[in-house]
Amino acid sequence: MAFPATSNINYYHGDTYEFNIYPKIATGAVFDMTGYSVAFTIASSTGASPSFSVGATALIDSTHTYISCQILPTTGRQLTPGTTYYYDVQISQGTKVYTLLKGTVIVTADVTGA
Repeated sequence: MAFPATSNINYYHGDTYEFNIYPKIATGAVFDMTGYSVAFTIASSTGASPSFSVGATALIDSTHTYISCQILPTTGRQLTPGTTYYYDVQISQGTKVYTLLKGTVIVTADVTGA
């Protein structure tokens, strides 16, 4: 497995943003995530002590073959428009930790919910 992949998110403040992650092993076969837990974290900076951090929604599906991620409006409203945040999605099982995806979240102010 070659982790992490990078994908930057342009987020519209207060909206729902959804994406799925389909991890594969080197042969291209599905990475079985049975027994793994998942975390999707958005923070003001990378590193151990960001000044702001919030958990977004991430669930491993019932077949253990993909992860469904969401920034819900309640989470998104905690993000400040005009600010760039950093995120990653990690899975773990015991002492194993894999960061699957990372990138930035750029927040744009909305019109309707402003």
